[in-house]
Amino acid sequence: QVRLVESGGGLVQAGGSLTLSCTASGRTFSSYAMAWFRQAPGKEREFVAAISGSGVGTTYADSVKGRFTISRDNAKNTGILQMNSLKPEDTAVYYCAADRLFSQYRYDYWGQGTQVTVSS
Repeated sequence: QVRLVESGGGLVQAGGSLTLSCTASGRTFSSYAMAWFRQAPGKEREFVAAISGSGVGTTYADSVKGRFTISRDNAKNTGILQMNSLKPEDTAVYYCAADRLFSQYRYDYWGQGTQVTVSS
């Protein structure tokens, strides 16, 4: 079992930055890929970014490439999503997820989510 807790959400103006953190507890964090997904009101949840257990592999949604950076610190059981040049369309609840497989799709463990609101 992996338990995930997100933090760092909030309100920011367009063009600004936010850093989301995901703290994991339970089994060995480095054995799990970690990802961020988001869900805007009235829309389906969508993939944002993922990082392999070692941190070597990363993948991003086209909509955030060049603006968001995913990273992790396995010694601290923490994953980070650095979000720059934020746009109003980035407004959503952001969820941290973990799974043994590195992908853009299926993740077994989820956090409770943190709200990100970008004002125009």
